[in-house]
Amino acid sequence: MIRGVDIVVRYSIFGYLLGEGFRNVFKNKKSTIASLVIMCATMFIFGLFFAVGQNVNHITKTIEEQQGMEVFIYDEATEEQRTELKNKIRSIPYVNTIEEKSKEQALEEMKKMFKDKKFLWATYDGENNPFKASFVVTLTDLTKAEEVKTEIADSTEVVSNIEVRTDTINALIKIADGINIITTVILIILVLISIFIITNTIKLTVHARRKEISIMKYVGATNNFIRWPFIVEGMIIGIMASAISIVIVGIVYNIIADNLVNSQFMKLINMSLVSFGDMFNSIIITYMLLGIGIGAFGSII
Repeated sequence: MIRGVDIVVRYSIFGYLLGEGFRNVFKNKKSTIASLVIMCATMFIFGLFFAVGQNVNHITKTIEEQQGMEVFIYDEATEEQRTELKNKIRSIPYVNTIEEKSKEQALEEMKKMFKDKKFLWATYDGENNPFKASFVVTLTDLTKAEEVKTEIADSTEVVSNIEVRTDTINALIKIADGINIITTVILIILVLISIFIITNTIKLTVHARRKEISIMKYVGATNNFIRWPFIVEGMIIGIMASAISIVIVGIVYNIIADNLVNSQFMKLINMSLVSFGDMFNSIIITYMLLGIGIGAFGSII
């Protein structure tokens, strides 16, 4: 019986705190709107940079899977030596895939690439084929490219040359790192502004209810009992800002993504973008933690 009464009391207190939090939100409309606008701006800007970062990482990963190195083989290499080299490459750590390319395939690739400039390859058929057979190797980690290259070069004498194509991926990695740094700096600045606005919003609420708070103190209310409705108010503002921001970011991102996907540039590089649905779980978790955290922390201050 006592336990049942205790549950009812706790439920009543929780309901009171939640109700007071909502009452404070709608009672101070101007302050609430100011807090919402600032927090939505914070999360919107963060969301755009977050989406850019996700797409740069996605493109980097895609290129990383396609890029790697090409191991060229001397024409004099026997079939047995080629098989031995292929098995050796496959056994090296960080090697993802290995694909054999013949001299004829290399020539055909050139013909497709320069199909409008036949004079560049017209005399290369048959025995005049200047290309070498090769193994196209992709890696699980391009930062290990030089290590893999050295191991392949030292393993056999049939290797003519090894081309490592990491310039593009290294440039993208630098861009991704730069975007992450910019996103972090902007987020910190906007979070501090949001906390400042929410802190002042709660101060105004406390000031408006100072007589009510004094009466509650006289009848024995504890500091925590008085404090929690204001913390709940900040958390409610944070949750509302998160929900609004997710909708706005989703609409803006889909519009921008649709235009980019249909652009000539994206068709040329043959790259896709991350859909908002793929980012949704990460965004909603980040936004809710951010919104509740900013709201609660600003209220506690």
